[in-house]
Amino acid sequence: MNQLAKELNQIIQEGNPHLYEMLSRVGKGLFFPRGILAQSAEAKEKAYRFNATIGIATEKGQPMHLPSITKYISGLAPSDSLTYAPSFGVSQLRTLWRETMLEKNPSLAGKSISLPIVTNAITHGLSIVADMWVDPGDVVILPDKTWGNYNLIFSVRHHAQISHFSLFTQDGRFNISSFREVLRKEGKKNGKIAVILNFPNNPTGYTVNEQEANSIVEALTELTEQGVNVIAATDDAYFGLFFEDDTIKESLFGRLAGIHPRLLAIKLDGSTKEDYVWGLRVGFITYGTAIRKYPERVYNALERKTAGAVRGSISNSSHLSQTILLKGLQSESYRQEKEEKFKIMKQRANRVKEVLSDPKYKTAWEVYPFNSGYFMCIKLKTVEAEPLRLHLLNKYGVGLISIGKTDLRIAFSCLEQEHIQELFDIVLQGVRDLEG
Repeated sequence: MNQLAKELNQIIQEGNPHLYEMLSRVGKGLFFPRGILAQSAEAKEKAYRFNATIGIATEKGQPMHLPSITKYISGLAPSDSLTYAPSFGVSQLRTLWRETMLEKNPSLAGKSISLPIVTNAITHGLSIVADMWVDPGDVVILPDKTWGNYNLIFSVRHHAQISHFSLFTQDGRFNISSFREVLRKEGKKNGKIAVILNFPNNPTGYTVNEQEANSIVEALTELTEQGVNVIAATDDAYFGLFFEDDTIKESLFGRLAGIHPRLLAIKLDGSTKEDYVWGLRVGFITYGTAIRKYPERVYNALERKTAGAVRGSISNSSHLSQTILLKGLQSESYRQEKEEKFKIMKQRANRVKEVLSDPKYKTAWEVYPFNSGYFMCIKLKTVEAEPLRLHLLNKYGVGLISIGKTDLRIAFSCLEQEHIQELFDIVLQGVRDLEG
């Protein structure tokens, strides 16, 4: 093992030995190299005559560039858009994102958390979580209504075992009994589990209420008190799009960070959906746990391991994307613009609920609970989802996502409000076609 990795491991063990136990084999071996990058950083500070360290081309003191390309990057200097960003991410953006995180999540008040590391959006962040914390054979707990990419990341690429709990009860609430049952079974059997908490949920668009959120925290805390190490990763991709009064308005990360030495909370979030910049691919990964001494040193060690995972996979995230996001967050009109888009999304969600309250749909499907995010799902009663999806696409030019035998996912995020009634009427007609 590299000496740098050993040093980071020692820091983590001294601060929280359970945290070291949770690291995967890869996680224990990760470090951030002191090679070219460190030497270049030293040269940037001290080489006042010539700096021939970094692997970019320069011309007259600026990054060399092609006007045919840079003409499309209006208002940004080549040094803020074309050069490599640090593997940790742009420092100013990391600090600002942490400030906004604390503002949006009051439960974090007074708690110690890491400085976010920039990832290439949340999918990359999840892959880093798998690299650092999941070994082959480890158990990852997910709801039965879940994003399919989790399977690729954790099961296919990292050979973890996926264990599902039922997301909903018969009366449409979060199924805390099923959640507790799976936690107890897998925790007793393995001594270490990873849990992905995704609210607003993809595909259903459901976010838990206060009571359900507290029950989740209690269930995870009970498990840690039984001697089980718990990695709780909050996938907050659709954070902020909460449309009803009774949903929690912050991430479960805030409630989980720092509550027990055996529980590591990991927040995965980003501008992708929050700021409607899907293709910029800017995400963040942040840690929160209970550390007995020197939390700053322990978090720094985790950040260096995480940056090592970035360095060893994609090298660094796009400098241009990070600069665009930083400028946007600093804009005086940012909050107002975001509120305007939120209102549009909420109006669409409310219109979906209004349309689906019509009794004419009840013989064709049930509506899964939804109160947030981009999506909602229906459970078909008389026909299967995939044949219906193909029929709607081929006959009516309507595209939806089928999930399993019974479920269809509808992204109301990309439906104009005036088209929502027509869409569901076409889906109903498609059901009737196949029934006939």
